[in-house]
Amino acid sequence: MLSVLFVTAALGAILSGATELFDRNLAYSSPFANAPHLSHNTRSLKARHVAFAKRQSQLDDTQSSNGFTDEHYPTFYGGDFSASPWIYNGGINFTHSVASGDPFDDSVLLWTRAVPIGSSLPDQSIPVCVSFKIFNNERLSGRPVDSGEAFTSYDVDFTLKVEAKNLKPDTSYWFQFADCTNPKTTSPIGATRTISSPNTVLAIKTAISTRMAWLLITHPQISSFTSAITFMNLWAMVGNVGYGSAKIGRKTLGRELATIADYRLRLNQYRTDVSLLDAHVKAPWITVCFSPSGACFTDRKLAAVRAYHEWMPIRQVDPDDKLRIWRNFQIGKLLDLTMLDTRQYDRDITDLYYNTECKSYTDLEIVPTHHQVVTVIDSIADEESRSLMGSEQENWFFDTLSASRERGAIWRIVGQQIVFTQLNESGFDVDAWDGYRANRERVLNHLYNEKISNTIILSGDSHANWVSDLAHPDDTTTYDPLTGKGAIGVEFAGTAVTSSSPFGAGIQPVAADKISQVFVQINEDLQWSEGSYRGFFTLTLNTTNAVATYYAMRNISSANLDAFASATFVVEAGANKLARPVAGGTVQAGVLKVQG
Repeated sequence: MLSVLFVTAALGAILSGATELFDRNLAYSSPFANAPHLSHNTRSLKARHVAFAKRQSQLDDTQSSNGFTDEHYPTFYGGDFSASPWIYNGGINFTHSVASGDPFDDSVLLWTRAVPIGSSLPDQSIPVCVSFKIFNNERLSGRPVDSGEAFTSYDVDFTLKVEAKNLKPDTSYWFQFADCTNPKTTSPIGATRTISSPNTVLAIKTAISTRMAWLLITHPQISSFTSAITFMNLWAMVGNVGYGSAKIGRKTLGRELATIADYRLRLNQYRTDVSLLDAHVKAPWITVCFSPSGACFTDRKLAAVRAYHEWMPIRQVDPDDKLRIWRNFQIGKLLDLTMLDTRQYDRDITDLYYNTECKSYTDLEIVPTHHQVVTVIDSIADEESRSLMGSEQENWFFDTLSASRERGAIWRIVGQQIVFTQLNESGFDVDAWDGYRANRERVLNHLYNEKISNTIILSGDSHANWVSDLAHPDDTTTYDPLTGKGAIGVEFAGTAVTSSSPFGAGIQPVAADKISQVFVQINEDLQWSEGSYRGFFTLTLNTTNAVATYYAMRNISSANLDAFASATFVVEAGANKLARPVAGGTVQAGVLKVQG
């Protein structure tokens, strides 16, 4: 039987005291910081906790928190555990290792999950206390740069997300979590880093060269997150990490996603992949998510957004805007990394399957990128008022591009979920930018009219590889597809890590190349297409060029290192096009446009 000893003299102080140990765990408030009716009310959690302690006379596997102090925040948070007298001490398991994300020049988010273990699990009113420490050395020696304690509970699926502060720019750090009641119970050690300060001159290691791995769509029930990358400055993800089904490999747990429990279970399963866990341990992540929905904010989307913020080390950008994940990272004078939400933020109606007529790929003489659409969505794709991002995000995006140029950043890297370049063949994918053509024209016009150079768009979602110059579609007057003259930037669109190809599940390279050949011939801007292999790409930036290397996995049915570099592309600073000959004139997979 669980029991608790409660000191009644402390009740008044407890009920009126701060909720700092709950509040420090950002999972309780994110993404509803200024919407208490939607977020977890930490004061109510505190009151529930106290009321439970008062009811009980004895509790196994709990102990008084008197004596625990948080010396790191003696004034800001009060640092007094007596305001929350009972915490679980029956043991915890860090089930999903550790992660970090959304690094700034002086802080970074740290994440873990601390699940109670033991024969007598805690009542919902008893929190788990977790401590964290972050160091400037991998031995974790000396005084930590930052440290503290925070609570987690079943209310947030026992996830914990804290912000490590007072860090130095452009610096590597190592961090670890522990059980407050038994410091010998520790998590794995995670590696993370801060980014350069916005005005940093180009003389610091990552301000001179930043390497990012870009991951796209993932289906761990199909296969493993196979990856040969052992070190990245940053991991970035511009695709989905929680939908779909498959007939092979690992079985997806649960049912079709609808409730908070469904989304938590799916994220829980995905985050057990060994390779994915390792990637989260080794470097910070910057992500934008895929959140399927209709035209309105539903309970289903509310559940998806809440679970995503619980399980991912992502910041709430705007306390008053629960859906906003679009944000910008100024990484020294080298680049601005602008992450857009082109999936669900104030997006005009798109292909929801019930409002489009689709034909299977095998029914078509030539395979389109997604499906052939012949109904109302295609008919409104050119509407001037139609927006993929919503007016607020669109205006912010244009202002961010201009501000990046004005502050003297060399590169403008734009991460977003769907293919930007026109991919026309027997119809368009209206769920991509091809379904929002006027919006795409506004983006291109802004780049051209404002003379904004060195823009690289990074895209996902299509489950295939596409590399293009950025230019107005079908414009062969001002843009020359053979030389690249007249382009205003470059797009690198990557395939899925695991999800099957739009050219056909399990399609072999020879068959996929026949389809790619048609695409590169018909679409002027498109310079390379590859649709057979699953994989990812890396982007390495310095002051003079950007290099994108695409990796193809020969086997995705198990974790392995059986990958090869399928193509490498160079963009010279100031050129605003792919260097010719494209990919050095040769690739190991896929089809290049015929070079002049």
